Amino acid sequence: MATIASSDAEQETQKAGRGIGVPAWAVAYLQATPLFLILGFFFLLPIAMIGIVSFWDYDFASLYPAFLTTNYTDTLGSWVTWKTYLNTLKFTVIVWGLTLFIGFWVAYFLAFHIRRTSTQMILFLVCTVPFMTSNIIRMISWIPVLGRNGLVNSTLIEMGIIPQPIEWLLYSDFAVVLAMVHLYTLFMVTPIFNTLMRIDRSLFEAARDAGASGWQVLWNVVLPLAKPGMAIGSIFVVTLVMADFSTVQVMSGGQSASIALMMKNQMSLLQYPAAAANAVVLLIVVLLMVAAILRIVDIRKEL
Repeated sequence: MATIASSDAEQETQKAGRGIGVPAWAVAYLQATPLFLILGFFFLLPIAMIGIVSFWDYDFASLYPAFLTTNYTDTLGSWVTWKTYLNTLKFTVIVWGLTLFIGFWVAYFLAFHIRRTSTQMILFLVCTVPFMTSNIIRMISWIPVLGRNGLVNSTLIEMGIIPQPIEWLLYSDFAVVLAMVHLYTLFMVTPIFNTLMRIDRSLFEAARDAGASGWQVLWNVVLPLAKPGMAIGSIFVVTLVMADFSTVQVMSGGQSASIALMMKNQMSLLQYPAAAANAVVLLIVVLLMVAAILRIVDIRKEL
């Protein structure tokens, strides 16, 4: 019935196209035109403008339209830029690994250990409750917990575990990674949970009937089928971490840096062409990372 209905709809569309003098092959393009215009105006045009401005000249007061490669040579020829990129990639790899590990086991528990669908949805909504507040608020909430006189240090001192406060809990790379894991783990949980819920449970029974242990079922059945969700979550986390500047600035106390924070500082100094050049380079790096993920895992079955 669905096939007959879809064919009837296609025939009606073709007839409507012929009625107004439009060739049948052009109907699909006309239907896609509004979406193309919206994406072009709000997505492609801003990226094109960033690319154009990245070749402009500037001084302390204004911008000068030109075609110069100075911004790129200054960006790629500076050891500070390379060091900042390495620092950003370090955060990305660590946060990606932790969110993937935590997100997979949370999704696995929700999908396979919670039997009732209503309970699954309630627990999943509980995971989303923190997202009802701003990222900045959730990030800053770690400061009274990790501070020198915060909850963690005060508790450890009162229990006699440490003689003095631990300094590296706050305003350090540890604090940056902890805050990012807190902020972005749900972006890994959601696609993995969606993928695990689509797995046919009869595959588990077949694997157990073949003599597979619980870990063998996990390794040979669950993980291969969960790869598309893990890839989608990885894309989310990688792009978010690479573009994050507020978490690095606040949680490191200005002692660490990222590419996005460098661009933010350049824009505050009205160095828009230099920031645009950094943005183009960052975009290329992120696209290469996403392409590598898509090269390893085919996510089309999830779309």
